[in-house]
Amino acid sequence: MGIFQGLTEFLPISSSGHLALLGQVVGLKEPDLTFNVMVHFGTLIAVVSALWSEVVLMFHGLQRFTETNVETVRMGRRLLSLIVIGTIPAAVVGLLAKDFVEKLFGSVVLVGIALLLTGGLLWWAEGRADQGKGLDEMLPKDALQIGAWQAVALIPGISRSGTTISAGLYQGFNRVDAARFSFLLSVPTIAGAVILESRGVFAAVSGGTWGPIAAGTLTAAVTGFLTIKGMLQLVKSHSLRVFSYYTWVIGLTVLILTRFLR
Repeated sequence: MGIFQGLTEFLPISSSGHLALLGQVVGLKEPDLTFNVMVHFGTLIAVVSALWSEVVLMFHGLQRFTETNVETVRMGRRLLSLIVIGTIPAAVVGLLAKDFVEKLFGSVVLVGIALLLTGGLLWWAEGRADQGKGLDEMLPKDALQIGAWQAVALIPGISRSGTTISAGLYQGFNRVDAARFSFLLSVPTIAGAVILESRGVFAAVSGGTWGPIAAGTLTAAVTGFLTIKGMLQLVKSHSLRVFSYYTWVIGLTVLILTRFLR
């Protein structure tokens, strides 16, 4: 489960959609809340480690201006503000529509359709790749629009990384910086989920079930780190459409099986 979470969280193939399919189609029992929280914590470790320089820069943005750090603090505050702005849409929609979104996980047909849409989105966005804008050129309105696309990814089967990378490409940013911003946007999302659902973690550890939790957290962190690094290398020179083919195959397979297994 740790390896699975580390892979699907950052590849543009929808981790939520795959988890829903495993639960509904394969019949995999969902792990308890404590394990889920710690596996997500592992992916948080992964993104912080893989994008350490950007994370450190954001922390510099929390400092006061001095004669020697004006430029660093300014850049840090700028990046931090973009992440905050980009997080707002998904946070608002998630709070207002939490119960509705949770019900969507019970529909295998919806997940199949959403995976097809994810593939179409990636295919379309690839046609706008390599337009050249860098992260240092991003404006608050760009971050807000990318964040709005992230809110759509609350639907299981719609990839969070896929939608945000596609939104970045649509806004004219180059592949690598679109991916970097997408991964940075996952930090407050994952951290918020870990904080809100962290009750019971210490009790589970003190109760002697720390072995599976540690294994899941470690594998999620390592796999997630390697996935992020791999994606940042892949988008430099390769098309995202390879993931379109994958999501189309999975989506069509789900819809076909759902029809024949009724």
